[in-house]
Amino acid sequence: MDNLQEYQKAIEAIILVSDNPVEPTLLAQLLEIPKSEVEEICESLAREYENQDRGFVLASIAGGYRFQTDPSMAPFVERFVLEGQGSRLSSAALETLAIIAYKQPISRMQVSSIRGVNVEAVIRTLQQRGYIGEVGKDPGPGNATLFGTTSLFLERLGLNSLTDLPPLADFVPGADVVEALEGGLRPEGFEERARIMTVEIKKETHNDDSSMS
Repeated sequence: MDNLQEYQKAIEAIILVSDNPVEPTLLAQLLEIPKSEVEEICESLAREYENQDRGFVLASIAGGYRFQTDPSMAPFVERFVLEGQGSRLSSAALETLAIIAYKQPISRMQVSSIRGVNVEAVIRTLQQRGYIGEVGKDPGPGNATLFGTTSLFLERLGLNSLTDLPPLADFVPGADVVEALEGGLRPEGFEERARIMTVEIKKETHNDDSSMS
């Protein structure tokens, strides 16, 4: 290979047959050209497809390149993908996946403590789907297995890395909202009963001290 057109064709062919995003480093090794040149070619191809208004794009995902459908074609693609497919992640699975994404590496027990329920089945489902995997062992007692998200997780969300996740602070309500929620959870007359209970406890403590003296 000694010209740009051949490099372009080779890159297209390799990316097309790959199930996962192809890293520019690997493309550079296969084509025996600098990584920077591979990146320039891929960026040029991406612009070319965009200018031609094609139904697919060359996207930079999870540290590599892959072909994917143009976002404007989402309604048609969704109709095709969902035809005959009813298996979607449950809300419990999505919640667990979000916890792992933001808190990784994290153990099964830690996820359970955050959610307040057993997550054994959900963890297994997420592993089977390929969204999470074992990333190590906790050095503490028991050497619990630690879980983290996979490159497939990044692909499905269209992210390059975990740093592209929206800041968790964006989803945390303000102090005024928390106070309002707490107030709504308190039973009617909660403050008054709490005051009376405090007074009674102080009286009992005072009487106990007097009887001992």
